[in-house]
Amino acid sequence: MNDYDIAIIGLGPAGATLARLLDSRLRVIALDKKRDNGDEGFQKPCGGLLATDAQRGFIRFNLNLPTDVLANPQIFSVKTYDLNTRLIRNYQRTYVNINRHPFDLWLKTLIPPAVDVRHDTLCRRIGRLDDGRYRVTFSQNGREEVITARYLIGADGANSMIRRNLYPDHHIRQYLAVQQWFPDRHPVPFYSCIFDAALTDCYAWSISKDGYFIIGGAFPLKSATANFEQMKAKLGGFGFRFGEAVKSEKCIVLCPSRFCDFRCGQDNVFLIGEAAGFISASSLEGISYAFDSSEILSRLLNHADDGSNLNRRYWAATRRLRLKLYGKILKAAVLTSPLLRKWIMRSKISHIAVE
Repeated sequence: MNDYDIAIIGLGPAGATLARLLDSRLRVIALDKKRDNGDEGFQKPCGGLLATDAQRGFIRFNLNLPTDVLANPQIFSVKTYDLNTRLIRNYQRTYVNINRHPFDLWLKTLIPPAVDVRHDTLCRRIGRLDDGRYRVTFSQNGREEVITARYLIGADGANSMIRRNLYPDHHIRQYLAVQQWFPDRHPVPFYSCIFDAALTDCYAWSISKDGYFIIGGAFPLKSATANFEQMKAKLGGFGFRFGEAVKSEKCIVLCPSRFCDFRCGQDNVFLIGEAAGFISASSLEGISYAFDSSEILSRLLNHADDGSNLNRRYWAATRRLRLKLYGKILKAAVLTSPLLRKWIMRSKISHIAVE
């Protein structure tokens, strides 16, 4: 009774989408750190914006967003700040403002009942058996359980245990995402993208959401907290208003910098979403790539009886996705270059003046 065809570790957008798309004839178990309802348990720090590519995923899936995952207001521009040059520009964007944790929980409700979903679990160990199957040990409600599966799916995000086991000597550039929530005291809600080469070679962000003002950024691991506080102090001179933080959040975020940073798996282990390195280096957006990679893998797993090498086919099928993400690496190199960013912002290309 503890033997499965597929074991999915992690039920963020990638894992939940894969679990929803798999054929009902497959015996599937899915392990997730989040609880099945409420605000307690694991929550990923996230600005909570759905990019255009993620919206296209909903069209392909024939899904509509429920209103209880949407956040107010819907903002149609990003205000870009370069703290070094003090340049400020406004660019049109078509993001959808959402509340990330309810969004993740909603995606889990779409998983068919045939999938054995285990909430509030922690994967402890994985190992390969002599017959090629995988043994997974996890804890739930203070008790350890063991299952076996033919295929193992790593959908466990930036700090993926599955990825570390597969590629112990390979490391992707990492940042610590630090984010705080404040009561919003700004007269007009806004979304911003913030650059400061003195504090991070990545970027920071802010977003108004349901009466709160979220400020966050991706910083070098060793100095993340100090650099975050320095950034807030600088932003006070640009009209940002902070009071007493009502919530603070942190998590590791990946930022691929080489084509070899995208790893898809091997030996009947597959990586999807951020666990595979599928995240934009220029915006740290990963939901659209979680949708794309899980959709690609679901088609292969649903027709896995033809004897072909699924890992090789998955690698080939994600080629276009990996090339697209490599383009984001090149874009990030431009955006995070102080000289090039200064030239772009001074040119006022695509800038929309606010009266």
